[in-house]
Amino acid sequence: MKKVIGIGNALTDILVNLPSDELLRRMELPRGSMSLVEAETQLAISKHTADLPRALSLGGSAGNTIRAMASLGVPTGFIGKVGADTTGDFYERALENLGVRPTILRGQEHSGRCISLISPDGERTMATFLGAAVEMSAEEIRGEFFAGYDYLYLEGYLVQNHDLIRNIAIQAKQFGLEVAIDLSSFNVVNENIDFLHALVADYVDIVFANQDEATAFTGESDPLKAAELIAGKCRMAVVKIGTRGTYIKLTYDPVVHVGIMSAASRVDTTGAGDFYAAGFMYGLCNGLSIRQCGTIGAIAAGKVIEVVGTTFGQDAWNEIAILIKHVKTEQYLF
Repeated sequence: MKKVIGIGNALTDILVNLPSDELLRRMELPRGSMSLVEAETQLAISKHTADLPRALSLGGSAGNTIRAMASLGVPTGFIGKVGADTTGDFYERALENLGVRPTILRGQEHSGRCISLISPDGERTMATFLGAAVEMSAEEIRGEFFAGYDYLYLEGYLVQNHDLIRNIAIQAKQFGLEVAIDLSSFNVVNENIDFLHALVADYVDIVFANQDEATAFTGESDPLKAAELIAGKCRMAVVKIGTRGTYIKLTYDPVVHVGIMSAASRVDTTGAGDFYAAGFMYGLCNGLSIRQCGTIGAIAAGKVIEVVGTTFGQDAWNEIAILIKHVKTEQYLF
């Protein structure tokens, strides 16, 4: 099996269930987006939600994907930066306990946190204080971090630091890795559109995007056409279109449409895209077909939205493993 290393913001998630979207309007947080905020804004959000139910888990977009891949049995590593605090210690130990090889850098700021505000319909809006994560610099990333891996998985949130993400991509390509990136958030794409176009054209092999992100990247509202445009810049485009499934386009092949796995209940969409990417990358690492990759991605995403956060028990992973066996024998394909 091929190996994957991820790099992203090492964050602890604070998951809060909202009774309505009123707080999002009050705090001027675009519904469904990720907004970078100062510690003071997070404190204000915490005060407004003090009486609401919440949960804690390891977070960060690429971190979610890598941890899910490790649970599926893919050999994985993760590069991130945390503070010199107990939260950072916890983050590093938790990765090790999950079988992920950590390359954890330490910064001066406190470890980063992401407050994930969950609307009644399961949509999530994130207010992120990056803390030490934002201190990760291009000079700290060494080529040997990528030795022995086949794929690099990047989270799009890192594109706020152009020098960092460019250096990561260059060094990964020098070590022969294929580079996959998740565009992560439409507002991040809008703010970094020219840089992202150049990055994808020069260094990226696989792009993951939801419909809003694909539209922001291409200017095309039709997700099918957006997938074709993205695939014109890289080897593969994976455009997720919510309950309608996913369009997958390789540069020289017809578009493949893959459906979704119906969830028993749609509790929280936090991590759905991250888990989709984990399932899809699992398929690639095992040499499966594009439809098989997309189906496994849909299975992983369908499971994670049934729970609050991105952590569930071994029984759920066992169910996923059984479904993957059926996918591998093509008895179960969307």
